[in-house]
Amino acid sequence: MSEENTQEPQAQANGQDQDKAAPSFAVRRIYLKDLSFETPMGLEAFNQKQPPKIEQELNVQVNRVDENHHEVVLLLTITAKMEEKVAFLIEVKQAGIFSISGMDKATMAQIINANCPNILFPYARETIDSVLTRGSFAPLMLPPINFDAVFAQAVNSAQQKAADQAQAETDA
Repeated sequence: MSEENTQEPQAQANGQDQDKAAPSFAVRRIYLKDLSFETPMGLEAFNQKQPPKIEQELNVQVNRVDENHHEVVLLLTITAKMEEKVAFLIEVKQAGIFSISGMDKATMAQIINANCPNILFPYARETIDSVLTRGSFAPLMLPPINFDAVFAQAVNSAQQKAADQAQAETDA
């Protein structure tokens, strides 16, 4: 009798394990989706005595390929200005196809918006450095970005905005 009792919970546990897919994450492909480089100042950009002021914009785009695959695109725009004139402008869309399954929404959002950009960033940074060197500018090694902190800040900002909106609706 006791054998039957121990086997039944094990069978139920095995059935539950089969219903739930084990969490998995894998990089399927990393590729350069788009690249743009401009030197609007032309030759004048190379005759400057002071280093340019560097501005950096960062964005993450996500496209669902199918149930378990997502294309994550890290968009970096670097603008170098010398006295309000643009010395160079470089835009890089570094992309990857990631297989993600068996995770709750919060974990999946964390992986897509923090882990995937962390994987893509070194590739984008190397592309920017290489293109600038080929354009005969000094190499530009971008500092690392803490995508976990960026994502946490975005989540906090969204939560605050939702709370403010809810408060405004109750006040009205």
